[in-house]
Amino acid sequence: MILNEQRTIDLLKKLVETPSPSGYTEKVMALITQQLDDMGIAHKKTNKGAVIATIEGADTTRHRLLTAHTDTLGAMVKEIKSDGRLKLAMVGGFNWNAVEGEYCLIHTASGKEVRGTILMHQTTVHVYKNAGTAERSVDNIEVRLDEKVTDAAGTRGLGIEVGDFVSFDPRFEATASGFIKSRHLDDKASTALLLELVRSLKEQGTVLPHTTHFYVSNNEEIGYGGNSNIPEETVEYIAVDMGAIGDGQTSDEYTVSICAKDSSGPYHYALTQHLTGLCKEGNIPFKLDIYPYYGSDASAAIRAGFDVKHALFGPGIESSHALERTHIDSLKATARLLHAYVTSPMMD
Repeated sequence: MILNEQRTIDLLKKLVETPSPSGYTEKVMALITQQLDDMGIAHKKTNKGAVIATIEGADTTRHRLLTAHTDTLGAMVKEIKSDGRLKLAMVGGFNWNAVEGEYCLIHTASGKEVRGTILMHQTTVHVYKNAGTAERSVDNIEVRLDEKVTDAAGTRGLGIEVGDFVSFDPRFEATASGFIKSRHLDDKASTALLLELVRSLKEQGTVLPHTTHFYVSNNEEIGYGGNSNIPEETVEYIAVDMGAIGDGQTSDEYTVSICAKDSSGPYHYALTQHLTGLCKEGNIPFKLDIYPYYGSDASAAIRAGFDVKHALFGPGIESSHALERTHIDSLKATARLLHAYVTSPMMD
C-alpha cells in the first residue's frame, strides 16, 4: 500500500481539530461514520458510541479485528470558583504541566462553546513569589474564561455548569521536513491510517483472505474502549495505537513500533512474531519495544474475557499525552504493515 500522504494528513488534521475528550465523542464519531458512508462501507454503531465497519473476506469463519481509538485526553468542569474561573477534573491520564498555558473550549449543555486558557492560579510573577515553584495540581490549575465575568453567577450565566466538558486546542502543524505535531495524535494518527486503509482496499477492489472488522473506539483513554461488541468469529485482535518514545525505548518517529509487552503483560507471542516477520519480508522499517506504563484496547479485550490472539503496533509518537509529534515516515511504515497484515493469510 502506497500511502496517500496529503490525503492522510488532511484527514488527520480534521480529526484532531474535532474535539473528542472521552465521554464527549459524538461529533468525531459522526465524522468517522461520514467517512465510511462516503466509501460505501457497511458499519454499525454500538450502544457505547463506537463504530465497527466490516469488509467480508474469502474466509468468513475466522475473522480479524483492528481497532484504533478516537477519544482523547481532556477535562470536565469540577467547580465554578467565586471569581468566575473554573477548577477542572482530568479525563484520561496526563500531567497538569502538559496543558498549562493551553487554549481550550468549554462545551456547555446548550451547545454553546466558550473559549478559555488553562493557567496556574499563581501565574502572575509580579504578584506571586512562588509562581515558578507552586505545584501544578488540581488545586492550582484553573481556566480563565474569555468572557467578562468576575463571579460564579456570571459564569453560570454563560451556561457553564459543573460536568461540562473541556477540550484542549490541538495546535496541528505539518512541517516541510515531514514532521506532524499536534495534541491528540494518540490515537487519531492511527484512526486516520485505518480509514485510509479501508479506503485503499475499497478503491483497489482488494479481496481480503479473512473477514476483517475495523473498530473505532471512543473510550480507550479511560480504559474500556474496545472491550465489547467483538464478533465471536474473531481470532486475531490488533490494537493500532502509538509507540511510546523515551529513555530506554527502541521506538522512534520514523518506523512502525510493535509492542511485545506493556503494563498488562506480554502480547500474543506468535502473532507479534508474525508481525515482525511481515516487516522483515516487506522491508518495512520497524522497532520491537516494551511500553512500561501503557495499556490498549487489545489488553482491555483480554481483561474482558475474549478468547483472541492480541497484538499492538502503531506509529511512534514523541511526548505522548502532551505536545505530541511523529513523522510521515512512521505513518508510512505503519500503513505498509497494516496492508501487509490484512492481505496475508492468518497464521495457523
